[in-house]
Amino acid sequence: MMKLRKCGNSDLWLSPLGLGCWSFGGGEYWGPANQSDVNAVVRYAVDHGCIYFDTAEMYNAGASESALGRALAGIPRDSVVIGSKISPSNVAPTTLVEHCEATLRRLNTHYLDLYMVHWPITKHSISYFTKEPMEASVPDAFATLMRLKQQGKIRHIGVSNFGRARLDEALSTGAEIAVNQLPYSLLARAIELEILPYCREKGVGVIGYMALWQGLLAGVYPTLDDIPVMQRRTRHFDSRRSPLIRHGLPGAEAETTQALESIRSIAQANGMTMAEISVKWSMADPGIISSLCGARSVKKLKENLDASETPLSPEVVADLNLATQPLLDAMGPGFDYWEHPDRDRTR
Repeated sequence: MMKLRKCGNSDLWLSPLGLGCWSFGGGEYWGPANQSDVNAVVRYAVDHGCIYFDTAEMYNAGASESALGRALAGIPRDSVVIGSKISPSNVAPTTLVEHCEATLRRLNTHYLDLYMVHWPITKHSISYFTKEPMEASVPDAFATLMRLKQQGKIRHIGVSNFGRARLDEALSTGAEIAVNQLPYSLLARAIELEILPYCREKGVGVIGYMALWQGLLAGVYPTLDDIPVMQRRTRHFDSRRSPLIRHGLPGAEAETTQALESIRSIAQANGMTMAEISVKWSMADPGIISSLCGARSVKKLKENLDASETPLSPEVVADLNLATQPLLDAMGPGFDYWEHPDRDRTR
């Protein structure tokens, strides 16, 4: 069983490996999902100490929350930790309360252990979710979250994808921020440069998401050309590959390809799969409280759990850091990997 880790200054404890639930419920991005498979994955996770389940209202238009709620039926509520996220376009006070209630209904629970604002509350981040002009007040949003906490509907307030200035803005409201959920993998290390140490300084726990970077680090795609179009929208890829790519940049394909080849080579030299070494590395930094990996089958979940049982040696961590440094340099300090730096939603 996993030894739980404490999130910063809060009393929230999470399993070092968390289960990302984006694929639950099926949808355009991930394709169909069988509820019986979701049930089996969730039950296996709980039985083996992977007790943090991460979802969001926008994941498959609420279907992820509903599927997770069905899968958790019959499992003692206090034996799991449930986190969900609200879109920044829905944080006006009345709307926020309505959306929180809807999330609770879909999850079939009376409270959330962790409720996060999915992206910073800015005009640009809001415009990503809705074409309608909409004003949202940061103080009003966090005051509403604090009221929901007082009412017992959420236990902890969190944020996701908040850079330093936006985290300061949230903290200035007086809200106790337990978690900042941030992208973190061997292909996405930008948070190491500023926000990860800053969260530690402020007593905010960090959850890393997409440890396997949606399959790129799982060793299932021989080349970048083999990656599904929906999963090649980040600045790792040339924007000319697809009209779905928003950043408009040439990307860092050469550095990404070299990084993948080096990671694969280091994994083989140490008797591991690419996915195994990537999961281990994602949990190696002491600033990461929980690392999220999705799993659509018990087999894949078991592989991730097995990988989480033993840490990498400092020497292997150093080798992987060195191998991926050129990609980190090419991608720069911004961790909104989907947008042009001028439209970074995290700042």
